Amino acid sequence: MPLDKGGHPYGLRHIRHPEVTEDMMSKDVIRLTIPDVSDFAKHLRRAFAQAPGHVEMLNHVARAAGYRNFQHLRQQNPPTPEIDHKRIARAARYFDAQARWQSWPTKRGVRDLCLWVIWARLPSRTYFSEREISAVIDEHCVFRDAAQIRRSLIEMGLLRRNRDGSDYQRVETAMDPHGSALMSLLAERQKAQENP
Repeated sequence: MPLDKGGHPYGLRHIRHPEVTEDMMSKDVIRLTIPDVSDFAKHLRRAFAQAPGHVEMLNHVARAAGYRNFQHLRQQNPPTPEIDHKRIARAARYFDAQARWQSWPTKRGVRDLCLWVIWARLPSRTYFSEREISAVIDEHCVFRDAAQIRRSLIEMGLLRRNRDGSDYQRVETAMDPHGSALMSLLAERQKAQENP
């Protein structure tokens, strides 16, 4: 965070001019994105002569933003993981120019990313027979191993079926951020292929 000449983070010291009153100050909403709230709190503590402890300062920052405490802020805004772009690129190699899955990866992490793509392409809130879900899966794959894909999706908790195997349904859940990044990359590649 940049500091001013006095060693204070910019915008944290408020100098009042005698003619300016509270009712004259702007009420415009100004959004503030803080990439690291812990680092922000450390810098903010330096601006106080009698600064509270770090955790207490985090709670003050959270309350100022409208949350009960720091835990509430963290619960409402879970940290997003760093995207491993090498892993995404590795998984993307298993898809052709039309974003169809070409072959079964040997590494589980790459395979799981590929399975997220298939999961995202399954219609939600729809029941399928084994034959119907296999047909949907085969539309998105060059290799034909719908049974293996179904089993793997069930193991990952992304697909459920009846005990007798009669009905399959996609499990609704938040998409893995890496799976979402892979979907975006495949969509970009497909768009570039269609519009050279």
